[in-house]
Amino acid sequence: MVNRRLRGAMLNAEITAARLAQLAEVDVKTVQRWLTEDRMPYPITRHRVARALGHEETYLWPALLADGLGGETEGVGGIWPTRTAISSETWHSLFGQAKRQIDILIYAGAFLIETLDLADVLRFKAGQGAAIRVLVGDPDSAALNARAEELELAWLPERCRTTATYLVRDVGAAAHVRSHGTTLYASQFRFDDTLLINTHVHGVWAAQSPVFRLECNESPVFQFYANTFDRVWALAGPVLRSDSGHRS
Repeated sequence: MVNRRLRGAMLNAEITAARLAQLAEVDVKTVQRWLTEDRMPYPITRHRVARALGHEETYLWPALLADGLGGETEGVGGIWPTRTAISSETWHSLFGQAKRQIDILIYAGAFLIETLDLADVLRFKAGQGAAIRVLVGDPDSAALNARAEELELAWLPERCRTTATYLVRDVGAAAHVRSHGTTLYASQFRFDDTLLINTHVHGVWAAQSPVFRLECNESPVFQFYANTFDRVWALAGPVLRSDSGHRS
C-alpha cells in the first residue's frame, strides 16, 4: 500500500527520498519502504520526518489515530509473566547474540550464575569485543537492606557480596563491575539492541515479577531505561572485596 500522504508531503516540501533519509537518520531504502509499503517508523524517527516535512505525525500516518500506536509502547517485543518463565535456552541465546554491549543491573542476580557459567560467558563475550558493565547491589546500602527486610530475605546482602566477589575474582578485567546503593525498581539486562526489564514491586520477589522485552534502541521506552542504567552507573562505586576488605 502506497503512503500517498507521505509522498505528497515530500513533493510539496521538495524533499527527495535521499534527503529525507539524511534528515531522519535512516537508510534511503527505509524511506522507500515507508512510501511503497506504508511501513510505520519508530516514534523518534516519525518525529524527525514530521518536523522535516512540516506535518503532524497523525497526518502522515493516519493509522496512529486508528490503532493507538502513537503512544510509547512501540519497541516492546513481548512480556513474560515472571522471570522464571524465561528458559535457560533464552538466556543463553541472549548472551550469545550480543556483539557490542552487555549491561546488567541487579541486586544479587544469583540466578545468572546458577543458569549460566556466567564468568565464562562474560570472558568469552569480552574476548569477542563486547563492552560489559555489571551493577551489583551494595550489601551495606540502606536501599538493599530495606528490600531484604521487606521480603524477609536476611541473606540478600550476603548474596550480593558473594556475586560481586565472584565477578571480580572470576571475570576480572573482562567486565567493569560496580556496586550501587540505589533503590532498584527494575533489574535490567541489555544485549546490544535487546533490553529485558524485570520489574520490582513491593513484597514480591523479582523472580516472580513480569519481564518486558524491548527490541529497538530508537524507541523512547528503550532509551528511558538505558538512560536509567547510565545514571545508576554514574552514581555507583567500586566493589568492596570481602576477602581483602579493600576496594577493587
